[in-house]
Amino acid sequence: MRRIAVTGASGLIGSALVRSLTADGHEVVRLVRRTPRAADEVRWDPDGGRVDADGLAGCHAVVNLAGAGVGDRRWTDAYKQRIRDSRVNGTAALARAVASLDERNRPRVFVNGSAIGYYGETGDRAVDESAPAGEGFLPDLCVEWEGAAAPAQEAGVRTVFSRTGLVVSRRGGAWGRLFPLFRAGLGGRMGDGRQYWSFVALHDEVAAIRHLIDTDGLSGPFNVTAPNPLTNGEITAAMGRVLHRPTLFAVPAPVLRTVLGEMSGDVLGSARVLPARLLESGFRFAFPEIEGAIRAAL
Repeated sequence: MRRIAVTGASGLIGSALVRSLTADGHEVVRLVRRTPRAADEVRWDPDGGRVDADGLAGCHAVVNLAGAGVGDRRWTDAYKQRIRDSRVNGTAALARAVASLDERNRPRVFVNGSAIGYYGETGDRAVDESAPAGEGFLPDLCVEWEGAAAPAQEAGVRTVFSRTGLVVSRRGGAWGRLFPLFRAGLGGRMGDGRQYWSFVALHDEVAAIRHLIDTDGLSGPFNVTAPNPLTNGEITAAMGRVLHRPTLFAVPAPVLRTVLGEMSGDVLGSARVLPARLLESGFRFAFPEIEGAIRAAL
């Protein structure tokens, strides 16, 4: 049994990770912004850059999944700053807290959330972890986000960046919005449908994070995406097959740009991302194909 601290424990990925860890008998410490109400809670203030470091002492791992939702609302300048601060400031605070502990009580591994937005627009070109960062808001954010973990790395803590793709789940995220539309027969491709979507089943997302925690020697970036990314048009067709619904509707790119603003680039952009390092490390996906991932979510 290990003691593992988790931020973002109430989010889509965090709550699934907590369920998985506790089901296997591990002790989970949740970082909360309010006054702790239980022994398994630790206070932190990511905006103010403060963490109760003593609450992390003796933890085997710290998993940082906190951050304002990228797709929660239109990207105004103010909300883009909120997205940035919630990730960069929170990561920096955690990394400093981890580094401040004496070596005997310091966590052995720091798993920091990141995203395949790091690569920006890739078109139909497949990329793995060796590819450089792209250009734009999301790539710049991911570079700064991962860079904020430097204090933990410099203290000798094994630091891993889980660059997550689009999580297939009916409980939240992009797919949480897609499922009701497709079930109502209103689903369809977005734009021309030729843009690649790099997806991952929620089950595999959690299993990958646990693999990164448990496998000594793994550090640096790992793409957490299924090994077979598909185009939006192919995923639309798969949703129709699994849900037995027509997929006649299509949302033209100009409409998406009008409704979503700058965030439409994340929907219409193409990211064909491969999990090269994850596969090389011995990880095996339970749902490598989209139809299996969709059925698992249902």
